[in-house]
Amino acid sequence: MTIGSVHSPDVDPDNNARAPGHVQSVERAIAILEFLAGNEWSGATDVGNELGVHKSTAFRLLNTLESRGLVEQHIESGKYRLGFGLVHLANSVTVGPDVTRQAQPGCTWLAGQTEETVTLSVLEDFESVTIDQIMSTSTVASRSWLGRRTPLHCTSPGKVFLAYLPEDKQAEIMAGPHTGFTEYTITDPAALRDEIDRVRLDGFASSYEEFEEGLSAAAAPVCAVDGTVVAAIGISGPSYRLDHEQLKALAPIVREAADRASTGFGYAQLSADIAREN
Repeated sequence: MTIGSVHSPDVDPDNNARAPGHVQSVERAIAILEFLAGNEWSGATDVGNELGVHKSTAFRLLNTLESRGLVEQHIESGKYRLGFGLVHLANSVTVGPDVTRQAQPGCTWLAGQTEETVTLSVLEDFESVTIDQIMSTSTVASRSWLGRRTPLHCTSPGKVFLAYLPEDKQAEIMAGPHTGFTEYTITDPAALRDEIDRVRLDGFASSYEEFEEGLSAAAAPVCAVDGTVVAAIGISGPSYRLDHEQLKALAPIVREAADRASTGFGYAQLSADIAREN
C-alpha cells in the first residue's frame, strides 16, 4: 500500500529550521500577523519573502487567516492587511481587571471631545501595546494601532509607562541605547531623563513626529485604586493638526479622560494630584 509523503514533525519542507515542539503553521501565521502589523497592505510575495517561503505557501496561509477574519484582502490590489477579527480578540484580552471595559467611558469621552483617534495601551515586556482604539472621525485619520507594540522612549503611551516604572528598571531602560526613528526621536539618555521628569510632573506625555514622520500623539496614565498605572489613554493624529501648541492645549482634556477611565478602577485623584504638585 502506498502512502503519500510524510514529513517528520521536526522537518521544514521549505528548509527553515525551527525549535522542536513548535507547530510550523502556527509560527508562520503569527509571523504574518506581526509583519502586517508593521507594514499595512502587503502582497503574498512580500509575506513570502519575509517568511522565507514560496509565494504559494504564503498565499495559503493568508487565505486561511482571511477566512477567520484575521486579515483582509484589498479587492483591487489583492494585497492584505490585518482584519477586524483581531479587534474582537484584542477586546477579549484582560490585563488584571478588564482594562478595556473599565476604561471605556474615558475613551469614549475623549473621542467625542477631540474627534481624533483614541487609543488605550498597556505595558507588556517593556513595550507599549495598544489594546483598544476609536478611530478619528476626520477624513485624514491615523492608521490602526490595535495590537501594535511600540517603544517606550519615543511614543506618548510609552513615555507614560516609562515615567512610572520602578526606579531601577526605569534607569536601565533610559540608559539606552535608543533607536532613532526620525530626526525628532530623543536618543540622548540625559535628554530623555528630562522628558520623563516632565511627564511625571505634568501627568501627561506627548510626542511630535518622534516615532513616525507626520504623526503626533499625547497620552495620560490610567490608574488603579492604589495609584499604580494600569494603562495609558491617548490621542494621535497628523502633526499638521496636532502641532506643539495644540498638544499642550489638549493636555487638560487628555488628563480628564484618564481621570474618567481611572474611576472604573476606583481611582479619581489624578487631576487633583497634578494641581497640587503644580
